Amino acid sequence: MITIALSKGRIFTETLPFLAAAGVVPLEDPETSRKLLIGTNHPDIRIVVVRASDVPTYVQYGAADMGVAGKDSLYEHGGAGLYVPLDLNIAKCRMCVACPRDFDYHAKVRRGARLRIATKFMKYSRNYFAKIGVHVDLIKLYGSMELAPIAGLSDAIVDLVSSGATLRANNLVEVEQIDTISSRLIVGQAAMKLKTSELLPIIDTFEKTVKYDD
Repeated sequence: MITIALSKGRIFTETLPFLAAAGVVPLEDPETSRKLLIGTNHPDIRIVVVRASDVPTYVQYGAADMGVAGKDSLYEHGGAGLYVPLDLNIAKCRMCVACPRDFDYHAKVRRGARLRIATKFMKYSRNYFAKIGVHVDLIKLYGSMELAPIAGLSDAIVDLVSSGATLRANNLVEVEQIDTISSRLIVGQAAMKLKTSELLPIIDTFEKTVKYDD
């Protein structure tokens, strides 16, 4: 049995063409099904639906053999116990610092002010602000990041941004780009040793299916 860990939303949707190229079709849509273990047209391949940040952990500890995870999730996880053979170039976005339009972020930074930053990406944030020499207090949140500066909880946020529509709707603007993000195919090191013959054809097919920007 091969178990593939995926998260709902863009990653699941944008992974479907890769699965189709490998002849794998999920039997249910995780957006409409309550099942967290989804069968496929192959009796020996199944999909486990987990939170995006949990995909690397499921693969590391063998609950899944392979999966698709964003660069952000891999960075926060640290990559222990994983092979990362492919950047699938899907679910692309950027990791950014954003704040209210009327907050002069750059002036505060120049003056050496200590900023309060709300984020769920603690490692990304800690390392980035340490690198640029900005003193921050990090506030861990799990959702609705845009609310934090509006409610006065933080001066700014670190979060993933795609179109920027949610920021604009909440009167926030991007002030720094920390990284560009896309999703990777990940494989457990133990699974790669024990199921090489089953996994390599899938990896090879995924590699041939990747579409790169011109």
